[in-house]
Amino acid sequence: MTSGDDVQLVTFKVAGQDFAFNIFQVERILRYEAPAPLPKAPDFLEGVLQYQGGAVPLVDLRKRLGTAAPHREETRTVILEWEGGKLGVVVDAVTEVLQVAATEVTAPPNIVKGLAAEYITGIVVKDGRTVIALNTARLFNSKEKLAIESALQETAKP
Repeated sequence: MTSGDDVQLVTFKVAGQDFAFNIFQVERILRYEAPAPLPKAPDFLEGVLQYQGGAVPLVDLRKRLGTAAPHREETRTVILEWEGGKLGVVVDAVTEVLQVAATEVTAPPNIVKGLAAEYITGIVVKDGRTVIALNTARLFNSKEKLAIESALQETAKP
């Protein structure tokens, strides 16, 4: 990236912390609707959402990140482009689209190790807020991706 590049981030809150997805990965933001539950799904996979004539897996990011997940008026579902398909992600609230210079997105500090570091593409500190940009491709490990895929295949069966 050249230093002149701007990055647009869709920021949202989970348990009071600011997170973001790159705007290119976000297709749509919807009001939260309860999904159809899936049998034998992992805990963080809430079910499937009917979206544009197809079934989209709905993941509760709050459960994924290990925080309480009450549904409120501001609770939103973010539809992401994911693995060549779509994925719905439940967040506490979507806050804004933040435009930052690419140079303002810094690598996570070395203190962030292991699984958490895998999720993070970068950190932006803006107006006293720390926004953690998430890597959508790495939110789930291969075992979890398989669980999501197999749960989806179960629903596709007549």
